[in-house]
Amino acid sequence: MTSLRALCEAIQVQEAGLREGGSVAGKQRQRKLQRLTARERLDVLLDSDRPFFELGLWAAWQMYPDWGDVPAAGTVTGLGCVHGRPVLVVANDATVKAGAFFPQTVKKVLRAQKIAALFRVPLLYLVDSAGVFLPLQDEIFPDEDDFGRIFRNNAVLAGAGVPQYAAVMGNCVAGGAYLPVLSDKLLMTEGSQLYLAGPSLVKAAIGQVVDPEEIGGAAMHARVSGTVDFREPNDHACLQRLRSLVALLDDPRRTAERGAGAPRQTAPERKAVELFDLVPVDGHGEYDARELLRCIVDAGSLQEYKAEYGASLVTAFARIAGHAVGIVANQRVRTVTASRELQIGGVLYADAVEKAARFVEDCNQTRLPLVFIQDVQGFMVGKSAEQSGIIRAGAKLVNAVSRSTVPKFTVIVGGSFGAGNYALCGKAYDPWLILAWPCARNAVMGADQAAATLLDLKVRDAQRTRQPLSDSDRQLLRDELRQRYQEQTDIRYGAARGWVDAIIAPDATRPWLVECLRLIPRDGKAMITDSLHV
Repeated sequence: MTSLRALCEAIQVQEAGLREGGSVAGKQRQRKLQRLTARERLDVLLDSDRPFFELGLWAAWQMYPDWGDVPAAGTVTGLGCVHGRPVLVVANDATVKAGAFFPQTVKKVLRAQKIAALFRVPLLYLVDSAGVFLPLQDEIFPDEDDFGRIFRNNAVLAGAGVPQYAAVMGNCVAGGAYLPVLSDKLLMTEGSQLYLAGPSLVKAAIGQVVDPEEIGGAAMHARVSGTVDFREPNDHACLQRLRSLVALLDDPRRTAERGAGAPRQTAPERKAVELFDLVPVDGHGEYDARELLRCIVDAGSLQEYKAEYGASLVTAFARIAGHAVGIVANQRVRTVTASRELQIGGVLYADAVEKAARFVEDCNQTRLPLVFIQDVQGFMVGKSAEQSGIIRAGAKLVNAVSRSTVPKFTVIVGGSFGAGNYALCGKAYDPWLILAWPCARNAVMGADQAAATLLDLKVRDAQRTRQPLSDSDRQLLRDELRQRYQEQTDIRYGAARGWVDAIIAPDATRPWLVECLRLIPRDGKAMITDSLHV
């Protein structure tokens, strides 16, 4: 069996490949045009002494086999710093299908806009895109959460005071031209093109023969149309200008970090590398959730809430790098209740769920951010569970998480199955960020249970048509169903579709959470984001 450490190393190798971007030909084209690649631009733009937390790296992974690989959905997004000021960047990768927008590209940009709104950090767009990928235009163009929503969000974010700066550093054509123009500041490099219709379309539409520079060049937009705020000679100059503009922005978070109110940081009781040996990579076996937390939270800060009741969930107050939080984590060891009922680790029981609901409400009352650590098989089933009111208890927790107004962060360290995903703040419940370890699995149910359930339906259908399956046919069908379901529970499958924001190594959990907590607006409130689709 592969160890968790080996699995992480394999994931990191794959991620290095994704970061390479598009083809050699695409990179050569950028060089020929004297342009940097998307990641080279970020190297110039972002502070080198601060980490870059990339989001959506796995977007579109293996999703478009008919059109070849689309690494990171052709767009790089993530949280970084410019002159110490936190920002969220969205950079088109022109080496991947000329930076064209695929369906998952749209979803990734919408998610980035929502995260920027939640943390109230500036959005920096580095634009170099051929626009909509036309063969899939029917999946990109018209709906309320498609391409047009990006520009609608530009306007909503501007109205809410979230700074948006755009730098056109290549192509920016058709409807995509609205994004930079709807931003607060617009920079453009020589040799770039910004227009609603290019020369070919203009000739086809109205018979007019035009030069690209006269309808969309940087000089024209700077001198004639007045669309561009800053015309720059090349990528390096443009990115330095962008840095200087961001430096003018105030950020109360920096003042608080330097002042007397800055949180005191204390290292965890246990080393982060111990997480690799603590959590079973295959989801089987037991571990104490408290020991996992001791690798993440500040030493001596863990205070368990209702420690002797509802023990299949650990609810606790703690600090992470000095930031106070409330934590809800699945307990993966078997426990025994006061009435001598054995409870299985990773399963949600009525008593624990009601405890967690009360805890979530308490954290909202005291304005504490919530961290959910998921390793859940689902809710308990059966006669005893139903009679205990498991549905009612589950509804209480779902209600509490849904109505929660404090920042919420979710880390999937193992299983994330069924309604357990919902109750413990899955993607549908508005976590500000949702992260997953490489061993995480995400589905309605486990592969074995799903294969058995689907096989029963197939057998029933076969009997109804009087074509019963032989034992060998049943086994073959069971194996096929199980294999397909296992592929879909792979966390890379979910990350490709935007169900998690990043796949992280276990020992990166604390640094990610520290950054999340550091970026929370000082009043602890986000912009209302109900109208921003992801």
